[in-house]
Amino acid sequence: MSRFQTEATVDNLSKVLEFVDDELSANDCPPKVMMQIDVAVEEMYVNVANYAYKPGTGSAEIEMDFSSEDGGSVTITIIDSGEQFDPLKKPDPDVTLSADEREIGGLGIFMVKKSMDDVRYEYRNGQNRFTMFKRFAVAG
Repeated sequence: MSRFQTEATVDNLSKVLEFVDDELSANDCPPKVMMQIDVAVEEMYVNVANYAYKPGTGSAEIEMDFSSEDGGSVTITIIDSGEQFDPLKKPDPDVTLSADEREIGGLGIFMVKKSMDDVRYEYRNGQNRFTMFKRFAVAG
């Protein structure tokens, strides 16, 4: 398992994505899947940076665990010690409505749920743990 810890600020997003991309490249992740993962990690990390520690700041940790079975996969967990918040409890937005008609918020986590193979949240030992799983190859 690989880990990266940083102060949870938007300014550190490029360092987070560099870590994620280096790990994905080293584990033969296809470019299309890497792009999907980058978008998901960016969305979830920026949420931590913007909201978890308001009005102050704190740390964020990214854990990556790879499997080579069935064409490869990665499990990514973003961990913070900020305010407890389960983003999966927010109902999915009604994407059939126009942007003007939709309520603000929730589209980012909706995109993450649609682009990853599995997402989970747990609050354990005073920490938010948001976990995303993605296969590198399409099954079948």
